[in-house]
Amino acid sequence: MKQLFFVAVGVVIGFVAAQRVSRTPSAAHLLAQVDARAKAFTGAVADGYRSREAELRPNGQTPT
Repeated sequence: MKQLFFVAVGVVIGFVAAQRVSRTPSAAHLLAQVDARAKAFTGAVADGYRSREAELRPNGQTPT
């Protein structure tokens, strides 16, 4: 339970820090770049997962 509390506090602190930092133009640009890279990474992971799933199930079978 203590760990969950610290995770929640960290998320709140990160959110507040990002809000304050994003007020400056250079920081907003940096945060936009980080966001774009994170989205590209998650997209690549999802594409790789779908590709591997297609390799394992070549007949279009779906898991039950």
